[in-house]
Parts: sequence; structure tokens; C-alpha cells
Amino acid sequence: MIIASLAIFPTSEGASVSRYVKEVIKIIEASGLKNETGGMNTAIEAPDLSSLFTVIEACHQKLKDMGAQRIHIDLNVDHRLDKDASIHSKLKAVDKA
Repeated sequence: MIIASLAIFPTSEGASVSRYVKEVIKIIEASGLKNETGGMNTAIEAPDLSSLFTVIEACHQKLKDMGAQRIHIDLNVDHRLDKDASIHSKLKAVDKA
């Protein structure tokens, strides 16, 4: 399982971009991929990179459709191949520390 941290927002649309972020969150939630949104990013579980990038591309397109002139994307990906991992298992591992 791939676990990703995604922050995507326009940097060309002034100090407040919450209306853009709300639309991106809708796309992520509608994707069917497990996700958890925090104050600075959204964690996403995806079975493969293709599924993850499909969601990112849809978010990017939505921001373009909304008129954004400059889009910032922060993406971190953790792809464990040696065992199953999930958002929950990563949080649980931290709780044990």
C-alpha cells in the first residue's frame, strides 16, 4: 500500500485559498481512496502510483478550471514493499513510541 501526504493549492489567488482547498478535498474524498485531512495536508492510501496520480491530476485540473494561475504541490510518498502499511498503522506506531 502506498501512503502519501498531499498538499495542493494555488499560490496566485491571494491570502485565503480555502475555497480551492475545499474543492480539492471533495475530489480526494470522492476518489474512493482512504484519506484523512489535517490542517496542512491530506494523507491518502493508494494501492498503486497510478491511482494516486489519477487523484492528483484531477485535483490539479480542478484548480486550473477554477482559474488558478500558479499551483503548488507538496507530495511525499511512502511505499512499503516489505509489509502492509496504512495511515492507521503509521499512527499506531507513533503512539507506541
